[in-house]
Amino acid sequence: MSDFDLVLTGRVVDADRIREKGYVAIRDGLVAQLGEGTPPSARQRQDFGSALVLPGAIDAQVHSRSQRDQEDFLWSTRSAAAGGVTTIIDMPYDDGMLICTGERLARKAREAAEQARVDFALYGTVHPKDGAAHIAEMVAAGAAGFKFSTFGTHPERFPRIAPNVLAECFAEIARQGLIAGAHNEDDETVRAAEAAVRGSGITDWRAHGLSRPPLAEALATAQIYEIGAATGCSAHIVHCSIGRGYELCRAYRQQGFDTTIEACIHYLILDEENDVARLGGKAKINPPLRPRAEVEALWRHLEAGNVTIVSTDHVSWSENRKTDPEMLNNASGVPGLEVLYALLLKGLSERGLSPTRAARLLAANPAKLFRIDRHKGALAEGRDADIVVMAPTPYRYDPAASGHNVVGWSPYEGIELPYRAVATFQRGKPVFDGTTVLAEPGDGRFVRPSGARR
Repeated sequence: MSDFDLVLTGRVVDADRIREKGYVAIRDGLVAQLGEGTPPSARQRQDFGSALVLPGAIDAQVHSRSQRDQEDFLWSTRSAAAGGVTTIIDMPYDDGMLICTGERLARKAREAAEQARVDFALYGTVHPKDGAAHIAEMVAAGAAGFKFSTFGTHPERFPRIAPNVLAECFAEIARQGLIAGAHNEDDETVRAAEAAVRGSGITDWRAHGLSRPPLAEALATAQIYEIGAATGCSAHIVHCSIGRGYELCRAYRQQGFDTTIEACIHYLILDEENDVARLGGKAKINPPLRPRAEVEALWRHLEAGNVTIVSTDHVSWSENRKTDPEMLNNASGVPGLEVLYALLLKGLSERGLSPTRAARLLAANPAKLFRIDRHKGALAEGRDADIVVMAPTPYRYDPAASGHNVVGWSPYEGIELPYRAVATFQRGKPVFDGTTVLAEPGDGRFVRPSGARR
């Protein structure tokens, strides 16, 4: 009788190599063996031919609760399973409850555990008046990192944290051994630019990009990295739409500082002059989508190894909050969990880049960043058997057709995708079969970092 519960065969892809006729053997929910050639026997075997067998994605930026009574973990993790995302890192800016204390983070973890279909980890944050007072208790409650904003979207739900408070918080996070992530737009620069746009009378799709100029990003990025350098904290930029940001990150790393940077998938796929002009509010994102020339600059940085991770910044606003003819009145953010892997593979394929980069940017690097790489992030012996199979079967994306999304709109609607998720496994258990999400609410687990200092 075989020692293995399940063997998967196909083109097995990890961060360093492709096993063209590879296999992954799974036992007790863990990867037990990898190889190439004749696979071992097992109680079950699934042969995926020429399809890519990849580590499940870790989406580092998901907003499941930005709109009350809208998406929640029931739907965000359903979209995730259908797209090959096996762990989501959820943001702390919940509508009605800023996740800024240990009690609130623990409460969110309990509630999410009842709903989640795939695994999840949680960001914490701080209220401006509290400073670093609650950081240690949030770490004890299982926070995988901390998120701050240099721009004040809302004084209570999404507040700006002043530089002196950031320095206090970064110093405490450094002691805890986690990352400090930041929304990187300079508050004064954006407010001045927005006032100028409103004064000009421009209200159409052009208004958003004009109101949040590239300089606002560069200034905030430099501030975050300087605070990280001064405090010894791992400083992470959670989304960067401009090439200059990746240059800054590289420069600080060359100086010996622990700086990292994130490219959301929309900055690699969509652009201002085509997609924002076409979609209006449905393409409104902070920071904004940039011109095509900037998109190509980001791909050059990705090819050069200057992008740490790729994420979605997923949020599923109801359609009425994305269709105001006055661009600046729309909510910011777009859904993307269901097509994160497919979109990145599309971009890599078009540029002749190996799918190993997808395994690195969507799994290995996020696992390391959030200190969960003891169990997640790779097809490696002893890690959780979190796996997605992406088949080379082109299709045109229709977000309303699958039934896996709480909304029927997407800025990616109509895009031709060269790969389709045909199977997703969480700890060796099938959670998506290419058509139906098999995971039930409560199947997902709360993932705590293993590298944080207690």
